[in-house]
Amino acid sequence: MASLVAYDDSDSEAETEPAGSLNAMGQVKDTSGVARPPGQDFASGTLDVPKGGAQPTKHGSCGDPGGYHLPLACLGRSDRGSCPSQRLQWPGKEPQVTFPTNEPSRSSLWTSHVPASHVPLAAARFKQVKLFRDFSKSSFCAQSESQTVGKNGSSLQKKKCEDGVVPYTPKRLRQLPALRMETGKANEAAPQGCPAGRAPAPLCVAPRVSEFIQPYLNSHYKETTVPQKVLFYLRGHRGPVNSVQWCPVLSQSHMLLSTSMDKTFKVWNAVDSGYCLQTYSLHTEAVRAARWSPCGRRILSGGFDFALHLTDLETGTQLFSGRSDFRITTLKFHPKDHNIFLCGGFSSEMKAWDIRTSKVMRSYKATIQQTLDILFLREGSEFLSSTDASTRDSADRTIIAWDFRTSAKISNQIFHERFTCPSLALHPREPVFLAQTNGNYLALFSTVWPYRMSRRRRYEGHKVEGYSVGCECSPGGDLLVTGSADGRVLMYSFRTASRACTLQGHTQACVGTTYHPVLPSVLATCSWGGDVKIWH
Repeated sequence: MASLVAYDDSDSEAETEPAGSLNAMGQVKDTSGVARPPGQDFASGTLDVPKGGAQPTKHGSCGDPGGYHLPLACLGRSDRGSCPSQRLQWPGKEPQVTFPTNEPSRSSLWTSHVPASHVPLAAARFKQVKLFRDFSKSSFCAQSESQTVGKNGSSLQKKKCEDGVVPYTPKRLRQLPALRMETGKANEAAPQGCPAGRAPAPLCVAPRVSEFIQPYLNSHYKETTVPQKVLFYLRGHRGPVNSVQWCPVLSQSHMLLSTSMDKTFKVWNAVDSGYCLQTYSLHTEAVRAARWSPCGRRILSGGFDFALHLTDLETGTQLFSGRSDFRITTLKFHPKDHNIFLCGGFSSEMKAWDIRTSKVMRSYKATIQQTLDILFLREGSEFLSSTDASTRDSADRTIIAWDFRTSAKISNQIFHERFTCPSLALHPREPVFLAQTNGNYLALFSTVWPYRMSRRRRYEGHKVEGYSVGCECSPGGDLLVTGSADGRVLMYSFRTASRACTLQGHTQACVGTTYHPVLPSVLATCSWGGDVKIWH
């Protein structure tokens, strides 16, 4: 069996023979003086005539892909007595094939019955393969040189390319194309609205008051009625909705604010049409808290990207932008001075910011890890904070009362049960406040020192199970509403602590509920599934 190895005998000399003849080794020679190995100029099925009259051999079945055949080894003895035991060398350069263009073609054994302009199929295939190899080599070298940094690296890569060795590409350079593709996909899949870092468009708010709210503006608030059916089903968020809040200005209370984990907060017309008025994408991470300003023309937002933004709805500009030292989970405006707000989050301290100077004016520090909620008392001179600090036997730092001006702790011995309180709510008429506990009940406390907890009234029946489930009182104060981890919406009588109504609201955890400040029977709820419902 012929081996694919060539013997390089430097002492042997080629003898000249007439064109079209076959020498002793089976090579065909033409007038150009270039020796073609057998089977190189022809397609699959070409016959080689070896010395000694052996059977013809087909090279098409075991050749290289693309029709390129390696030269066979010369096993016969040369004129100088060379033998297979001498040195073995692979041909250093590829055999070149030249095709005469000016001279007329001479008749030979294989081209005697074809036109003069005809090129043998094997030669054409060999020429295409060579061009393809040169093109791939040049493109590969260009790519490797572009990825190499420095002159020494580029020369080394070029040398390796010429030798046929695959160069090493650093991991950092290999990840660049993937990162660019991911960035492009993220930009294409960006939510509709204002891009992060750009001013959103002005909110188009009708100057007239909603026809549903107008009859209730000049009348005294009546008794809250229990809603029975869904008025609007607001869909648009692509992540869990953390909270909902009606506009505090009664004439503009048809607008509803919703914050979501999809890095946006939205303003809806939740009374007239149920349409989304504007989407704000100012944050690069989840928006955990957003609040209407008391004037109703601005929205303060904070998220997990440590950023704080105060957006003017009429002009779409950011009146205030700050950066906190922690991820923000709760925000509250001061009830008297609307230029001051408190923020808390994943930190042991809370900070009071002044919008006019864009600086922190005061800090409140405790031995805790996270602030869950903030509630102002006594017209802003005191405030409460709920934390995640709890031990096995007691939770003496679960609810802490602070003096706003001096940053001093008034009391931390308020709630002694071993449950954390994810949300707090103030009663509109009575000097009491509610605390949502992870013990699956609402606790009632006094707003006057020493902030005693009521032992007689406890609102039970819903589930919290680790969710930040909110609670709220109706504007009249006769009903309490809370969400539940199983998707239900529960209402309790404030006086008797009995359950007044249960709504099968959502398929996932209902984490936010709020009554309309004017309409007596309108309720907004949001869920961890990303939907918002308006009940009537």
